Amino acid sequence: MRATRAEVCAVACAELFRGDGEIVAAAVAGFVPMLGARLARATFAPDLLTTDGGPVLSAGPVPLGTRAAEAEGWLPFRDHLWLVLNGRRHVVMGPSQIDPYGNTNISCIGDWGRPARQLLGMRGGPGNTLLNPTSYWVPKHSARVFTGEVDVVSGVGWDRGAHEIRAVVSDLAVLDFATPDRRMRLRSVHPGVTVEDVAAATGFELAVPDEVPETRLPDAEELRVMREVLDPEGLREREVPA
Repeated sequence: MRATRAEVCAVACAELFRGDGEIVAAAVAGFVPMLGARLARATFAPDLLTTDGGPVLSAGPVPLGTRAAEAEGWLPFRDHLWLVLNGRRHVVMGPSQIDPYGNTNISCIGDWGRPARQLLGMRGGPGNTLLNPTSYWVPKHSARVFTGEVDVVSGVGWDRGAHEIRAVVSDLAVLDFATPDRRMRLRSVHPGVTVEDVAAATGFELAVPDEVPETRLPDAEELRVMREVLDPEGLREREVPA
């Protein structure tokens, strides 16, 4: 059976953690990045530290929506903050807005003094982006999210001194900042998506290489792990419908 778009996105999120070693994977933006982090741990990144969504460091694969049956450690909030302050966490957040340099907004829409819509607030955005590798997950790629200028800077981008904004995975593509001026670049498009589709859904001009590859497909083992072990209920498909 061929991979669904949600499964391609999950593998792209797993790839965000490749080479991280023994670092906490905090995929807090939804089912797909959480699945990606646990998939990375179960396949090519065994040193990665994953939680079950609470303070338990999981010793084995944990299906989405369940608690760890076996723990390899305990990570209370004070220790989690120590890891953040010392750059030992890679977080995947979900921006309400993101600009060409990776500045993000999760705080409010509109003027700060009188916003049209109140969102989460700053939360961990400043500390995450100044001290840790940070990536982003966008389940619905649109010009409302990918905007030329964010209303409020909750998480800093490359032009404001970010530690490392690694990549953005959306339901259409994978984007990074591997350009001389750290402007957002189109790294790959998911199967069935064109460069033109991504450009039309982005509110600013992307850096586009001459050749844009397709995002890699999950292999047979990754599909098995996702479907039979980590997400047998198919929660991933709720976030990115087939």
